[in-house]
Amino acid sequence: MRLERDSMGELEVPAQAYYGGNTRRAELNFPISNLRLGRSFIKAIGQIKQSAAFVNRDLGAIEPDIAQAIIASAGRVIEGEFDDQFVVDVFQTGSGTSTNMNANEVISNVAIESLGGTIGSRTPVHPNDHVNKGQSSNDVFPSAIHLAAAVSIKDNLIPALQELENSLREKSTEFWGIVKTGRTHLQDATPIRLGQEFLGYAGQLELGRKRAEKALDELSVLALGGTAVGTGIGMHPEFSSRVITRLGELTGLILSESTNHFQAQSTLDAIVSASGELKSVAVGMLKISNDLRWLGSGPRAGIGEIKLPEVQPGSSIMPGKINPVIAESVAMVSAQVIGNDTTITIAGQSGNFELNVMMPVAAHNILESIELLATSAKNLARQCINGLTATDKGPEMVMEGLAICTALAPIIGYDAAAAIAHEASQDGETIKEVALRVSDLTSAQLDKILDPLSMTEPNE
Repeated sequence: MRLERDSMGELEVPAQAYYGGNTRRAELNFPISNLRLGRSFIKAIGQIKQSAAFVNRDLGAIEPDIAQAIIASAGRVIEGEFDDQFVVDVFQTGSGTSTNMNANEVISNVAIESLGGTIGSRTPVHPNDHVNKGQSSNDVFPSAIHLAAAVSIKDNLIPALQELENSLREKSTEFWGIVKTGRTHLQDATPIRLGQEFLGYAGQLELGRKRAEKALDELSVLALGGTAVGTGIGMHPEFSSRVITRLGELTGLILSESTNHFQAQSTLDAIVSASGELKSVAVGMLKISNDLRWLGSGPRAGIGEIKLPEVQPGSSIMPGKINPVIAESVAMVSAQVIGNDTTITIAGQSGNFELNVMMPVAAHNILESIELLATSAKNLARQCINGLTATDKGPEMVMEGLAICTALAPIIGYDAAAAIAHEASQDGETIKEVALRVSDLTSAQLDKILDPLSMTEPNE
């Protein structure tokens, strides 16, 4: 251990640690879970610190050699070299101050080491006076959440949703000629093309992708520049705009500074809104995964209209059993994302006057939601959709369905058609068999009227 002194006095810090006393206090104060803010957040806060050092150097606020050491050490944090030094629990101070100081101390000590100084000495690079120059935890932390989430949506989620949408559209085209029985209320309905069902799934992903793009827009506005309470105290007037410009160049995002810092720091409204869009994507993926499970159920005693790829044995006791495990994993991801949104909603309600005090848990949850949706969407496309096939069971059952009598109603009337459907249901006959017996329609006329393919498009 080494002995350090901070504003509260002396305490011991692990000798080899790059974090310092402030972080150590938080590590001891919050032994709550094994959850830590992850790679995307650490990278984002590192990018903020590095960009701040560039700007502070150019503004003459920090000596060039100090700034350069911070820039280099922040670069190593951005690359992930010191992820194990970010030790503060997600369940910590609600402002995220402990994690902001964790970043300041790690970057400071790495810079000190590079300049030949003593780790923990706070000289010649001070975590507050130099690394945190022009900043406050209260504007840095929400900015880091937005930055990390926006980058992850742009680089991971939107491409994953696009890939899944493409896979579903390809299956829609492949299955377009396959006519099967539609279902409403889990009961037989009029015929539908299997390709039309998959076109519906592709449409859900298209809208989900657009919702992710809307979330990206919400998150591209940063709180940086408000410092402690939104007034910008202790900051050069050009600091925040210059830092945000540089962050945009680093990430390829179109970023802007909040026009109302009092709103940006006292609320999580943008994160709540973005999480709501992610929840909508999750609900859509849950619907699709459940449909896949039902359509592939069986293979003999279920619906069995599609065959899902066989990726692993399904039972420890029943030989040959294969389960829809990829779809099940998507369903569980959807449940997690929906739960995360509830936590974020509660966190969003926890702004008191000039600051929200549930930022770390909101950060963890929204970043987890983005990552889970992105990885599960890609996995569903690659491990399930791309390899699924149609069976003959759907087309074989079309003429057995009772709902095709819908096509008779415009010709013989609703009541007469309903009577035919009822009789067919009672006797186990087809609609055509009963109609031949009780109506004046010929077999050829019935074949034309009851053609399943004609029922899959609008007609007079």
